[in-house]
Amino acid sequence: MRQEDLGRLVGYQLKRVQAALRAAMDDTLRAHRLTTPQYVCLELLGQRPGLSNAELARDAFVTRQSMNAMLQNLQDAGLVERPASAPHGRALPTRLTPLGASRLAAARADVLAIERRMTSALDEAQTRILLAQLDSMATALSG
Repeated sequence: MRQEDLGRLVGYQLKRVQAALRAAMDDTLRAHRLTTPQYVCLELLGQRPGLSNAELARDAFVTRQSMNAMLQNLQDAGLVERPASAPHGRALPTRLTPLGASRLAAARADVLAIERRMTSALDEAQTRILLAQLDSMATALSG
């Protein structure tokens, strides 16, 4: 396959967009003293408080071990809290602290600005179609 043919491959273009998005997010989130995976974790907890390490890892696309280390760092920074022992079972439900919620809100505004810049060539209908198509592709690959 020739180099110019890569631009015609959906997977290549998705990877190109993902790399550009990650670079923009990393750059922007640095000002909030967050990494992109940490931001995703805070965003998940903001939407669904009480998630376990395993749930967070799955939804953030990282390993449980990576999530455990990330949660410890976020806890040390005062952004999340977990009980010392599990209320039932083994899972420790994690919640944002007030500082974590504040940091998330500030970072979210900047991340949404990146999202708007990324999709600025699309109108609302095109954005809905793109989201549906991306969801369909993910579903097709996940079986």
